Amino acid sequence: MSQAEMSQAELSQAGAAPRSPRPLWSLGLLRSEITMTFRRWRTLALLAVLAGVPVLVGVAVRIETGRGRSGGGEGGPAFISQVTNNGVFLVFTSLAVTLPFFLPMAIGVIAGDSIAGEAHGGTLRYLLVAPAGRTRLLLVKYATTLTFCLVGTLTVALSALATGALLFPLGEVTLLSGTSIPLAEGLLRALAIAGAVALSLVGVAAIGLFLSTLTTSGIAAMATTVGLLITVQILDTLPQLEAVQPYLFPHYWLSFADLLRDPVYWDQLAKNFGLQAVYAAVFGTAAWARFTTRDITA
Repeated sequence: MSQAEMSQAELSQAGAAPRSPRPLWSLGLLRSEITMTFRRWRTLALLAVLAGVPVLVGVAVRIETGRGRSGGGEGGPAFISQVTNNGVFLVFTSLAVTLPFFLPMAIGVIAGDSIAGEAHGGTLRYLLVAPAGRTRLLLVKYATTLTFCLVGTLTVALSALATGALLFPLGEVTLLSGTSIPLAEGLLRALAIAGAVALSLVGVAAIGLFLSTLTTSGIAAMATTVGLLITVQILDTLPQLEAVQPYLFPHYWLSFADLLRDPVYWDQLAKNFGLQAVYAAVFGTAAWARFTTRDITA
């Protein structure tokens, strides 16, 4: 036996073999966090509210149609005038209705409570001792929030599709460019739009996570996130701030409508995704810097 083999055998016998470094990512921790988040009554209530919005919109359009009026009019939500002719458009309408407030508000609640809620409940210290590690815990919390972004968006889309199929006819989808496509392709575009809407919420999720690292009150973090969301959306409507509006995270949110064109207009979509990536990088880094240097007392 060579000297190297003897040294290795001695290390094995002594139980002194070096351990591999702990991975930064853990599917077990992520699975546990996602399961815990989606079992909470608050999360289920948020999803129920999101699922209820398309039902209310569809019933309202159906009632108006039954009274002999058109399903939509000028100044109404996007795509609502086409809902009575094709129930698939209820998906696009519902996403346009929920994106400015309902979806971001729900994301703000989940993200704002992610770290602050653990600190308030006295479980944050135990999570770090588990050991989860601060960076890994922060990544898992953010990934869980992004998962809720996708699930919340799909909840709206599926509820709208089911409601639209029950209340209105389904058929070929006429795009904004005037081209008609088969129903199957229209459903694929609806799925792509749901994905684009979910990606549009990446910035809000990062902001909420950062605010959650600043306080030990989950309610304060949630309220601040929602308040900031409302403030920024108001600023995005003021003509005097036209120069800075392209840098506000909700400015390109409705660019998902460009997926209903033939060919697809990618310019606004690319700006939206790029802007969300910048917000995620900036506020994600800020959250990491704050959380990894924070004195955990609870």
